[in-house]
Amino acid sequence: MRGKTTAAVAAGAALAVAAAAYPVLFRQQCLTWGATAGEVGREMPGDDLLPAPDLISTRAISIAAPPHVIWPWLAQMGLGRGGAYSYDWINNLIGFQMHSASEILPEAQDLRAGDVLPHGFRGPRLRVQILEPGRALVLRADDGNWVWAFALYPAGTVTRLVSRNRLSFPDASAFTRTVILLGMEPGSLVMERKMLIGIKERAERHAEPPPTAASALKSELRS
Repeated sequence: MRGKTTAAVAAGAALAVAAAAYPVLFRQQCLTWGATAGEVGREMPGDDLLPAPDLISTRAISIAAPPHVIWPWLAQMGLGRGGAYSYDWINNLIGFQMHSASEILPEAQDLRAGDVLPHGFRGPRLRVQILEPGRALVLRADDGNWVWAFALYPAGTVTRLVSRNRLSFPDASAFTRTVILLGMEPGSLVMERKMLIGIKERAERHAEPPPTAASALKSELRS
């Protein structure tokens, strides 16, 4: 019994230290994984849809593919469509029933402003608010408290995929806000990081390889 008590006290102390350290040492990195200072400070499509959120995260990744190759993977996201490209087993544990596609789905490419992309059977309904093919996709929850924006920015030989979440928690208690700070924020990084990497891997796998010197020479000789 004494051993179990000691272990419980030690675990509680470790959690307390982590809770105290996270806001100071890790929170900024958690909310801005992969993003540059310029991307964090840049205005993005959809920012005006929730101008004073309680929480903003801006995360990004470089993809060795042009925007038009990346766009289909964004356009087909959602339940019953292409999924979320993240940890499906975690999504399914909490009832989202997501299944991430590994191929482009032609039947899921006809996305339009106003369309609803369910985030799982128990999840929020995300409605397309801004749709600029090859450039930007902005979703907003029906209650107006969550805006999720994706934007594609060409940068030399790569494209930067930037994902921004803006969330409000009206009437949330101090306890709820603490749970969000210490639980939801790190958890969202785990899931969104996997999603961004999943999109990167899929887009790069389907991108045309750059021409080799030999193929470029053959093309010149043919012309």
